Amino acid sequence: MIGLPTLFSTRGDKANVIIAVPGWATILLVLLQLAAAVVSAWLAWPVWAALPATLLAIGTLVTERRRWRWLVHANKTAN
Repeated sequence: MIGLPTLFSTRGDKANVIIAVPGWATILLVLLQLAAAVVSAWLAWPVWAALPATLLAIGTLVTERRRWRWLVHANKTAN
């Protein structure tokens, strides 16, 4: 999961872009990582450990909103 955002990124979002993708693809990669983290936490950890991991993932959804708006807007201006 670490390799995907290293390879694929939106221009202007990172300093070094290896393979440029539109903003929506970057957003999907983040959502994929969050989903994998939550599912893996619930499968591998007890409830007392999986619950905070899930809450952190939900918090990430809130804090990423501004960046995601920018990524969607950057995608429209790039086309």
